[in-house]
Amino acid sequence: MQVSVETTSQIERRITIQVPAGEIDEAVSARLKDTAKNVRLNGFRQGRVPMAVVRQRYGDSVRNEVVGEVMRERYVRAITEEGLNPAGYPQIEPKVNQAGKDLEFVALMEIYPQIELASIEGTEVERPVVSVSDADVDEMIDTLRKQNAGWEEVDAAAADGDQVTIDFQGFLGDEAFEGGSAEGHALVIGSNSFIPGFEEQLIGAKAGEEKTISVTFPGDYQAEHLAGKEATFKVTVHKVSAQKLPEVDAAFIERFGVEGGDEAKFRAEIQKNMTREAAQAVDNRVKQQVLDALKNANEIAVPSALVQQETDGMKRQAAQQFGLGEDFDVSQLPNELFEEQAKGRVQVGLLLAEVIKANELDADDDAIKAKVAELAEQYQDPSEVIDYYMGNEQLKTQVKSAILEEKAVEKLLEQTNVKDVEMSYQQALAAAQQQSDQDEGVEEEGEQANA
Repeated sequence: MQVSVETTSQIERRITIQVPAGEIDEAVSARLKDTAKNVRLNGFRQGRVPMAVVRQRYGDSVRNEVVGEVMRERYVRAITEEGLNPAGYPQIEPKVNQAGKDLEFVALMEIYPQIELASIEGTEVERPVVSVSDADVDEMIDTLRKQNAGWEEVDAAAADGDQVTIDFQGFLGDEAFEGGSAEGHALVIGSNSFIPGFEEQLIGAKAGEEKTISVTFPGDYQAEHLAGKEATFKVTVHKVSAQKLPEVDAAFIERFGVEGGDEAKFRAEIQKNMTREAAQAVDNRVKQQVLDALKNANEIAVPSALVQQETDGMKRQAAQQFGLGEDFDVSQLPNELFEEQAKGRVQVGLLLAEVIKANELDADDDAIKAKVAELAEQYQDPSEVIDYYMGNEQLKTQVKSAILEEKAVEKLLEQTNVKDVEMSYQQALAAAQQQSDQDEGVEEEGEQANA
């Protein structure tokens, strides 16, 4: 076998492989002899068909089978001998494939890039310093009260935040349009669940009142026949209800798993959860700054096959997120929606893998179990969660990837200048969410790094 490798770009290789004609012909003859043993043709007993007839009838198909197998086998042998690390599947094309001539084929492939990590020395990293105050706990309790609020009918004009029960019918000019009517609909003013401008015009309305509301549908409205159109709605208000917040009593507290309804324990548990959430927000904010610096300092060629794999994964996630069903064909989603973000994820994953390799980072079962125990604290039965994770190799691998990512970020953080910045609980969460919106799914980069 003769092999020549041509470098066509940083990550692309063109491999030309030649296999002696004798090897191919010998393999084809052997396959035809095996085929002849089982051939059934009219006028011949099984196993007695002349080889000339077998070759004439099956020679081409057998040769194609053999050549296909040989090309795959020799490709694997060639990249092993040449020390090439393929990223994805190659494109294999035969150039010479004739009986009596040496087989020649070309394999076009991408390889993982050779990475020489550039330092992020001197990068400024902002690290939030957050403490959860009593006022933060009070605000969280108010949020929980609102989430568990009921509605109480009132004899008053509707205000922002009230719920109105209405009948309505929509018109374009004098004609009612399909889908523009409902009876007994409960609408919370300020929820922004209706067309812009609709809810605001119900402020001040009372039970028994009829109103005519004028609105303009947004230009990008999902129903094309309504997009950008002016419409009027005839609305009848049947009931106005104000939000009734539950008292913070034992019954309310017990809803959240605090036995006995002890308020001090309830507040302590809330503060503990908020502190953990704040710590996660801080970690995510610091991590994203480090990963952005790593990516900016190391522009690398990214194999298109890996980008496509990541794009396909993001499509599946999007389909699940929007409830499109397991049978939905994700190929209907255009690659352009995901490719840029997918490329960034792959780039960071490759760089993190190099950081992990260069620093010989690892995580044993004890480290994995400790991490799982940390994650399990938020569940009612932590020991059950730990046993479940530790008994599942796939989940253990995911946790190991997360640990290695944390260790890699810690190593990179040593190269940076960290500036502590005081932030409130809400500011820290808002900052982390802003970065998360810029690059959703950054938590998966660790899995790529350990792939």
